[in-house]
Amino acid sequence: MAMEAEATTAPALALADTDINWDRLDKTKFHIIGAILFTAQSALLHPTAVVKTRMQVAGSGLSRMRGISVFKHILKTDGIPGLYRGFGTSAVGSLPGRVLALTSLEISKDMMLKYTEGLDMAESSRVGIANGVAGMMSSLVSCAYYVPLDVICQRLMVQGLPGTTVCNRPYDVVCKVIKAEGFRGMYRGFGLTALMQSPASALWWAAYGAAQHIIWRSLGYRDDMDKKPSHIDMVTVQATAGMVAGACSSVITTPIDTVKTRLQVMDNFGAGRPSVLKTMRTLLKEDGWQGFYRGFGPRFLNMSLYGTTMIVTYELIKRLSVRQ
Repeated sequence: MAMEAEATTAPALALADTDINWDRLDKTKFHIIGAILFTAQSALLHPTAVVKTRMQVAGSGLSRMRGISVFKHILKTDGIPGLYRGFGTSAVGSLPGRVLALTSLEISKDMMLKYTEGLDMAESSRVGIANGVAGMMSSLVSCAYYVPLDVICQRLMVQGLPGTTVCNRPYDVVCKVIKAEGFRGMYRGFGLTALMQSPASALWWAAYGAAQHIIWRSLGYRDDMDKKPSHIDMVTVQATAGMVAGACSSVITTPIDTVKTRLQVMDNFGAGRPSVLKTMRTLLKEDGWQGFYRGFGPRFLNMSLYGTTMIVTYELIKRLSVRQ
């Protein structure tokens, strides 16, 4: 009876629904609801990814235009379908990757929270470290899956631009890349992706976990309070923490993202296979150091909006998936 009473009162604590751990989730509901809601979220943000990619790669003047001007140019020349190039491949192809990423994220976070439970450190630091390690592990696990998908999607996004190979559909992209460079061509930019995504994911999740913890405490909430925050309070705090985390991450990782994007989509690279150093030298020669921040505006917007909408969606998925 005592165990039953404890089980029923635990979720009534103030912050129980703001940090739902892996062992409280119905795993089937978690992945099904997650697939639906994250696909809808990706549909909303995909145009900013297309604009960002075109600004980073184009040799036709788009790279020197503002993000809104590139957006209008794509609408004028290709219509709305132009803003969704590569979306079908990305949406369908991302489903298995999301299962890998979300599962490894939650398991890693749960393990780190247990391992750091007895350590003498501030709770915000403990939460930040647990989230950061979980974000890095999730990124490393899913990186091998997502890089080939990223190569396909970005090549579809930049069709018609100078220096790119014309491809009609995902299968055509795969065939032409493998024919030109073998299977390793599907992993162009893998090292940069791992170098960028793992620390960026660790930074994002650490910043989010610590920011959310600090905001709740500054509002006067504690774990052992009976009064729970409203759904509006939860969404507002989690969205704010997600926006802060996304903005910080975009500032730090945009130069690496620019080099990676160029590596993955350009084919008229002259003699030899493209490399990180060749790509960096080309960017420096064209625009100086500011060339590494091509597409920063759309990427900053994308990551800030992504951070906000992703975490609100993610926390909603977890609340809907709690085992009764």
